[in-house]
Amino acid sequence: MNRCNWVNLNNPLYINYHDKEWGIPIYDDEKLFEMLLLESFQAGLSWECILNKREDFKKAFDNFDYQKISKYEENKVNELIKNKNIIRNKRKITATITNAKIFMNIQKEYNTFSNYIWHFTEGNVIYEYDKITSSLSDKISKDLYNRGMRFVGSTIIYSYLQAIGVINSHEPNCFLQKEDT
Repeated sequence: MNRCNWVNLNNPLYINYHDKEWGIPIYDDEKLFEMLLLESFQAGLSWECILNKREDFKKAFDNFDYQKISKYEENKVNELIKNKNIIRNKRKITATITNAKIFMNIQKEYNTFSNYIWHFTEGNVIYEYDKITSSLSDKISKDLYNRGMRFVGSTIIYSYLQAIGVINSHEPNCFLQKEDT
């Protein structure tokens, strides 16, 4: 079975992620926040590194519960900085707390974060590959940044859009590749 070239075939987590998650449209706000958190921690690192630590992130960040994360205080930040099982970057940790608050503000404005993120494409999936940014990721990145989110540059947001299925980027030789219909 042919997969996208970036998949490490020696890592079952990576194969499972590619085959069962990446590029599949997500509409659940809890899952959308989880992926946003993970993508923001991925900045400057490999996705495989983050994927391998996903369960540790889940445990450290209260099952990715954005309502709890939005209330984290300095003692929790210090606890996370000491957690050797996650990426211990204070800027990313504090950005996650801020991003959780803004995520909830967006939910209030759009009823769900899903409504917000999918409104940019009018609910349509974009089919493209071999890019790391686009006018869409530029637009969403700028909007999130202007709302106060951090670690949401265009490259991170493009990867996020791929992860949550707004953009389907499976390569032409991949068994999951689809064309715009």
